[in-house]
Amino acid sequence: MTKQVAVIGSGIAGLSAASHLAKNGYDVTVFEKNDQIGGRARQFEEQGFVFDMGPSWYWMPEVFENHFKAFGKKVADYYTLKRLDPSYRVYFDEGDFIDVPADLEKMKALFEEIETGSSIKLEKFLKEAAYKYNVGMNDLVRKPALKLGEFVDMRIFTSMFKMDLFQSVSSHVRKYFKNSRLIQLLEFPVLFLGAAPANIPALYTLMNYADISLGTWYPMGGMHEIIKGMHALAVELGVKFEVGADVEEIRVEGKLSTGLIIKGELRKFDGIIGSGDYHSMEQDLLSIQHRNYTTKYWDKKKMAPSSLLFYLGVDAKIDGLQHHNLMFDADFDLHSDEIYAQPKWPTNPLFYVCAPSKTDPSVAPEGKENLFLLVPIAPGLHDSDSIRERYFDLIMDRLESLTGQEIRSKIIYKRSYAISNFIADYRAFRGNAYGLANTLDQTAIFKPSIRNKKIKNLYYTGQLTVPGPGVPPSIISGEIVATEFTKQLAL
Repeated sequence: MTKQVAVIGSGIAGLSAASHLAKNGYDVTVFEKNDQIGGRARQFEEQGFVFDMGPSWYWMPEVFENHFKAFGKKVADYYTLKRLDPSYRVYFDEGDFIDVPADLEKMKALFEEIETGSSIKLEKFLKEAAYKYNVGMNDLVRKPALKLGEFVDMRIFTSMFKMDLFQSVSSHVRKYFKNSRLIQLLEFPVLFLGAAPANIPALYTLMNYADISLGTWYPMGGMHEIIKGMHALAVELGVKFEVGADVEEIRVEGKLSTGLIIKGELRKFDGIIGSGDYHSMEQDLLSIQHRNYTTKYWDKKKMAPSSLLFYLGVDAKIDGLQHHNLMFDADFDLHSDEIYAQPKWPTNPLFYVCAPSKTDPSVAPEGKENLFLLVPIAPGLHDSDSIRERYFDLIMDRLESLTGQEIRSKIIYKRSYAISNFIADYRAFRGNAYGLANTLDQTAIFKPSIRNKKIKNLYYTGQLTVPGPGVPPSIISGEIVATEFTKQLAL
């Protein structure tokens, strides 16, 4: 008889795990507490505007391609990708910006224009970053990190000396470049990893390779097209989905999980994959004796940032914006310090503006603009409507100044989203948006384990476990967990 497996949560990791489990011969049902699948990559529509709620950057395209390839499919079977050029715009002051080109030779020319001799240095920097990317993505991130011995493989062991694990991103970048603008450009990809660039291992300059060499892409129709594609694939494989199905308890008998309590009813299964918030699933769905970790353990964890988000529908086209825009007209170090070192609402934050309607006419009515504004903030802060409005005014003042035009009077739709929403919608620990900080002491075997150590057939996937936060790592996480789960049930 085919074994029944439940997946809690329909985010990226949950969808990935469900498809791989189905491929491995299981009868899989995915339970989603919200009324729409997708987790943080949900989408909503208002007044003709189509808003992606979470992820907006499409990096590491081969990870997506490899996911579909594992099932004899390709990305193009499910959605259409477009490479953005320029990849993004960085504002330093009013009328003072850099457009980051998709073409590497143009990028080298840009660097040389800003800092003499930096084009050659960029080549060397990217060569090192490419090595880290290839080893990191092909070897390190695909390990289940259940034991240290996984990393004793000679290729991995010897590679670690070239991975700059014990040097910071900040110091590594400064070995090559002196200009503050180039430094900010290369440090920005790690801003969301959960620590200041001075405290993030230089291993993560692999993200610079992903950014500059592999490019920034966009699925036409919005990032939710990824969810639609992964969902369609899962359905083709026989996976079943139930929305509005909030799990109340993981039922345990002896050393086995035997089912889920949903709406007061016991649903029996032969195994369970938890793809929701790891902390919540442990603390809320399991009794103390069945948990991997204590509340004290979780309280000591360093979290990546949360976010203050605004979804805006604008009754006009906005000049001065690309698809992706980084507003670096404020003190980078101060904002970083107010996220990581001395957590508080930021004095004058950097922020990000996504205008997908610059690329995709389907996400806004004709002649109008779809804007997504994001301010990285420390997790666990007190969140209120008045605070949100204060920051909305602050960043809109700067956006209008930077682009040289009045915008607020043209806003016809507005919605905010912050810490309390992350908690309510995703039960996100401390309202985090990006999982655990990717510091050295929270990497690989030091992350929360994918395996429940007390229950043989309960596993976890997603951005609070290996390999870490972000869409591509979540795809990989689902595959890793499905593989390890299958091994366990075969024993």
